[in-house]
Amino acid sequence: MELMVAGRYRRIWRTRRPTGFLAGLLSLILLDACATVPTAPRSGDSIEGFASWYGRKYHGRRTASGERYDMFAFTAAHPTLPFGTRLRVTHENSGRSVIVRVNDRGPWVADRIIDLSYRAAKEIGMLEEGVAAVQIEILD
Repeated sequence: MELMVAGRYRRIWRTRRPTGFLAGLLSLILLDACATVPTAPRSGDSIEGFASWYGRKYHGRRTASGERYDMFAFTAAHPTLPFGTRLRVTHENSGRSVIVRVNDRGPWVADRIIDLSYRAAKEIGMLEEGVAAVQIEILD
């Protein structure tokens, strides 16, 4: 029985050479080696996109950093920047800017890059708009 199984595999190996598989595997390895690794944003980097704000509904609740959300503080939620990172957020239409500290995670909407606290949004004049085009500069 063992001889038949070995013979069967020997026949398959002879008729179906794995050159396509090996070429594909080699291509994937080479592509992976050539891929660039994205770097984390650093101080001085700028990001452009859309901001939204959150307020009363979340006031007093715990943020992802563990502190309580204060809608009257200059804070923000960002999906990846480390907690404590300070950012300058500039409203692209009004030119007004505010410095905020990241203390939460979000926004959880695909086209937004940051959620501002009520106070920060009020300071740059985006309360009525709800969503505004902004530029973010990482300070530290």
